[in-house]
Amino acid sequence: MIRFLCVFLMSSICFSQNSKEKAEEFIAEKEYKNAQSEMVTFLESNPGDKEAIEILGDAYGHQKKWDKAIEQYKTLTEKEPKNANYQYKYGGALGMKALSISKIKALGIIGDVKQAFLKAAELDPNHIDARWALVELYVSLPGIIGGSNSKALKYANELQNLSKVDGYLAKGYVYEYDDEPELAEKYYKLAIKVGGSVTCYEKLTNFYEEQNEPEKAISNLEEGHEKLQRNAMHYQIGKVCADYNVQLDKGEKCLKAYLSNHSSKDGVPKEWAYYRLAQIYKHKDNKTEALNWIDKAIAGLPKIQVFKDEKSAISKL
Repeated sequence: MIRFLCVFLMSSICFSQNSKEKAEEFIAEKEYKNAQSEMVTFLESNPGDKEAIEILGDAYGHQKKWDKAIEQYKTLTEKEPKNANYQYKYGGALGMKALSISKIKALGIIGDVKQAFLKAAELDPNHIDARWALVELYVSLPGIIGGSNSKALKYANELQNLSKVDGYLAKGYVYEYDDEPELAEKYYKLAIKVGGSVTCYEKLTNFYEEQNEPEKAISNLEEGHEKLQRNAMHYQIGKVCADYNVQLDKGEKCLKAYLSNHSSKDGVPKEWAYYRLAQIYKHKDNKTEALNWIDKAIAGLPKIQVFKDEKSAISKL
């Protein structure tokens, strides 16, 4: 009898681990419905398993089923109120729901979003994601409902104490939204100097584009490509050249280099590079080449409306 009980318990533990591992594998493979199904079935027999509840919440979140994700994460905060990550995920799901509903309805849950993030930051002084969430929240909210650049900078400073690159990026973000471009540029550049990652270069590039400074954006991307040797940066250079009608020969060269070296890890499908080449040839008044490239883009991704709009514009040349 004792031996049977031991075997039964070991089998249950193995099933438990296998089921949760399987669900996590489904999530890694972006098979979110399968992960959801796996955890719903598992939780019918193991309703108190916190790890399974969290995985189920993650599966719902990836599917943008915010109410169901909120339900799971709220359960976790009730079971373990001093777990910073549970508070952070609960606040994140609430925040995403707020973005998906009307502004009037969102006002009713913003307080809960803020409270969850503040709780996460209080519980874990090293929780970087919670502090980033607070920076973004205080920057995006109007002052009348709790927005505050000074509070955003407070958490940006806390981030800087934990990770210089995160702190610099956060300060760049705050100053950009506070319409202080010189300070924003300063901190984005400091982030590149300290971190030098693709993300750092992307943040400064996006900033330059927002400031309508394409030449600086291109120069920054070229510096990033020289340092990091990322093919995706070829596409980004071509995109800026095409969007702003500048340095067209360079844009053409970079886009063709992107296509020659393209792989799935580059992220952007080839069809978008075809579209950018079509834009460049349109700027050059080369209708034949522009139509050739836009037709390739449409053939590969026929449902993208912007490609069809571009073809219509080219046809009028």
